[in-house]
Amino acid sequence: MNQILVVEDNEDYQELLVNFLSNSGFTVTTANDGLQAFDCMEEREFDLIILDIMLPKIDGFTFCELIRKKSDIPIIMLTAKFSEEDQLRGYSLKVDEYVSKTISMPLLVSKVEAILRRSGKISENEIVSFNGIILDINSHTVKINGSDVEFTLKEFDILYELMKAGGGVVTRKSLLSKLWDYEYYEDTRIVDTHIKNIRRKLGANDCIETVRGIGYKLG
Repeated sequence: MNQILVVEDNEDYQELLVNFLSNSGFTVTTANDGLQAFDCMEEREFDLIILDIMLPKIDGFTFCELIRKKSDIPIIMLTAKFSEEDQLRGYSLKVDEYVSKTISMPLLVSKVEAILRRSGKISENEIVSFNGIILDINSHTVKINGSDVEFTLKEFDILYELMKAGGGVVTRKSLLSKLWDYEYYEDTRIVDTHIKNIRRKLGANDCIETVRGIGYKLG
């Protein structure tokens, strides 16, 4: 799993970040100020930093300036300071993203994943996540809210097709043609049976919607 360092002194917001990032498949370490963040970086390597600006001891700008003298690690500045002057200063320090704390958590996770892909830290389809559901393509494993849940090969493949569609409709026939032998092609009930089992395993995280007469999508 990718290692993320969250540098944030607001405990409630820090907890929100940790919970959402962890449920999206990342290993998260926290620091409450810039000095503690430096200590964390001495102890282990990280793939990305999420950095607040208004920090005790060393503010985010100073921390970023010092880090950039020895590392090109991807940095997302996540802050309430959103003036044009602050943004320009952040980008002058070569941050990868400068975003407001009003950003939604799903959008933040998408930005994290995009930056990691661009930096070569994660392959395009190694990890797929949605609504607390994480599919690891390499190991063929599923985590829901951080816990391992056992899926059959077909269940995994169906869920992957739905997540890969990004909210678009996946037809029953397309699933049959991709995942089953031709003799099942006209028997769409086999797809419905697997969807029922997937929904049961997703539990409270069930986000599969039926598109009547066509197929399914995530919503």
